[in-house]
Amino acid sequence: MVSRVRQTPRGELDPFEIEVFRHRLAAVAEEMGVVLRRSGFSANVKERRDYSCAVFDARGQLVAQAAHIPVHVGSMQLAVEAALARRKPGRGDVILLNDPFAGGTHLPDVTLVAPVYLPRGRLPLGFVAARAHHADMGGNFPGSMGLAQEIYQEGLRLPPVHLVRAGRLCEDILTLFEANTRVAHERRGDVFAQLAALRIGAVRLRELASAVGMARLRSAMAALQDYSERRLRSVLQSLPDGVYRARDFLDDDGMGNVDLRICVAVIVRGDSITFDFSGSAPQTRGGVNANLAITWAAALYCLQLLARGEIPANAGLMRPVRLLAPEGTVVNATFPAAVAAGNVETSQRIVDTILRALARAAPDTVPAASCGSMNNLAIGGVVPGPNTQFAYYETIGGGAGGGPHLPGASGVHTHMTNTMNTPIEAVEAQFPLRVTRYSIRRRSGGKGRHPGGDGIVREIEALAPVTASILTERRRHPPWGLWGGGAARRGRNWLRRHAQKGRDGERLLPAKASVMLGVGDRLRIETPGGGGWGKSQG
Repeated sequence: MVSRVRQTPRGELDPFEIEVFRHRLAAVAEEMGVVLRRSGFSANVKERRDYSCAVFDARGQLVAQAAHIPVHVGSMQLAVEAALARRKPGRGDVILLNDPFAGGTHLPDVTLVAPVYLPRGRLPLGFVAARAHHADMGGNFPGSMGLAQEIYQEGLRLPPVHLVRAGRLCEDILTLFEANTRVAHERRGDVFAQLAALRIGAVRLRELASAVGMARLRSAMAALQDYSERRLRSVLQSLPDGVYRARDFLDDDGMGNVDLRICVAVIVRGDSITFDFSGSAPQTRGGVNANLAITWAAALYCLQLLARGEIPANAGLMRPVRLLAPEGTVVNATFPAAVAAGNVETSQRIVDTILRALARAAPDTVPAASCGSMNNLAIGGVVPGPNTQFAYYETIGGGAGGGPHLPGASGVHTHMTNTMNTPIEAVEAQFPLRVTRYSIRRRSGGKGRHPGGDGIVREIEALAPVTASILTERRRHPPWGLWGGGAARRGRNWLRRHAQKGRDGERLLPAKASVMLGVGDRLRIETPGGGGWGKSQG
């Protein structure tokens, strides 16, 4: 039974109705995510849940996003804008893209966008989008997350193209897609899982429009965006006006360039805020370059952290915000920069830098630095069987920073990632790998009144010859503490060769590397903890 929607005397939605629509629209995105996970082929989708789903209004502005991956908030908006600008999808169309310079983030993140129409509607009532990290998109190394000096080396790059046109699958595009990945059957399965997610999203959005009426749904979407804007402006008004500056550093780009600075000046004026990244390092040869979509996502995420209570993630969040990121820098890289680690590592450092600046404006809210790395690990190779190639990718958690009121959690994903771990059983059942150790890295969190959480130790043994790539950070610069709290321990990456010269040999690997593993070789990732908050008492 559908309840009637009440109206205020002016015909606007009251707070009760806004909250109802907020949950109804978010439920559409959440159900899309459930369908994507249950239909997905790869461990990356089924187990790690490395995907995001969202609903957009008829102008392509974000209305609701499920509680999936923070780095996709804001960046999904630019993907939909690119799809609409370049392809103008109509009834029965689906647009596919992954180009970081045309709405994407990095090549493994493949986004599908579709308009939603009522049966007799001439204009779309909205759009639905599903983004998933595909475990391999070709390129120099399995997993498409290895060392590269330009985007061409990272894999297949697709600007917005039609995957479905007027309800008919464009087999040529899908064939091209599959031909450029190492695990074609898995990529095809995940793409069809994304299509299934779009389909259920469209069904649920049409049902909602039929229940409340098109005009009322459009009003609700606009009201929800206005509500998020008002909430954020209220948060900004609670901050002291001023200019708050900070800088932090990326360890390196994997190509010999080290201590790549990220600078920010956070300017608070009344109910608006500016993030000025002038002074940040020029874009570099290695793949730590972030495009503008990533920087937007990091800035919006930090603002949501300041709120007491959740602010709905939608386009209204962007209205009080001005972002200045000079072109050609690591926070706004231009073509043909390599960007694989910009999405996963530089996004984390942008967050750290912004929070360090905002700590003076909101000392009772901002925590110390967390792990600061997604600790990316990609492994691939060839094994006997009908599907001879495999690609395994995951991110490994660390410690959360201690905060003003609580210690940091141990062994968790923080900030711009919200994925799960890949269970040992899933790893060993699907890949020629054995997990030989998976534990908390004790005493790796920073000391303080509220200590930081501890990192993780994850060690994997190769059961067949494979290629492994690691993209990690906080191996040179540790996660910092706040207000007298101590820094956390830096992360470390180890390679242990099996029976080297009659006995096992072990050597320290750099933060970013690609190595060949033989049978019995082991790769151990020791992730950073979180920084401590406040001076230790006693």
